[in-house]
Amino acid sequence: MVDGQPTPDAAPRRTRAFEWRWYLVPAALIGVLAGVGSYTFVYAKGYSYLTNDPAACANCHVMNEQYDGWTRGSHRAVAVCNDCHTPKGVIGKYVTKANNGFWHSFAFTTGWYPEHIRATPRNKAITEASCQKCHADMTAAIQPHHPKSEPMSCVRCHDSVGHLR
Repeated sequence: MVDGQPTPDAAPRRTRAFEWRWYLVPAALIGVLAGVGSYTFVYAKGYSYLTNDPAACANCHVMNEQYDGWTRGSHRAVAVCNDCHTPKGVIGKYVTKANNGFWHSFAFTTGWYPEHIRATPRNKAITEASCQKCHADMTAAIQPHHPKSEPMSCVRCHDSVGHLR
C-alpha cells in the first residue's frame, strides 16, 4: 500500500492464492480416496475378483459356506461362480462383478449384511437366465407345460444345485 492505495500487484496475488485453494482441496480429496481405495483393493485381494477363480468368492468369510457347497456340488465339474452369477459378455460380466463387489464389500465392512446371504432380484434373474441357457434342452421341453401365471424358476425347486446348503 502506498498512501492508502493498494499496489497493483496486491489484488492479483490474493486472487491467485484463492484459486489455488480450489485446486488443492479436490486434489487432496482425490488423493485420499485413491490411497484408501488402493489399500483396500490390495488388502481385500480385489485383483482376484477379476479372475474366474471361485476361490476369490471365498476371500470374504461370509461366502465360505457357498464356496464349500460348490466344491461338493455337481456343478463344480462344469461351472464356476461367474458362469451362473454373471451375465454373458465381458461388459455385463464386469459391470455385475463391480456392482456386486462394491455392495458386498460395503455390507461386509459396515456389518450390514444378513446372516444368510440372499441374492438381489437382479442377481436372481441373472442366475435363472444362466440355468435356462445351459439347460435349454430341458427348459424348452418344460416351458410349454408351465403355468403362464407365474414365471418359470429353476432355482425355486433346485436351490441347492449350484452350491449345496
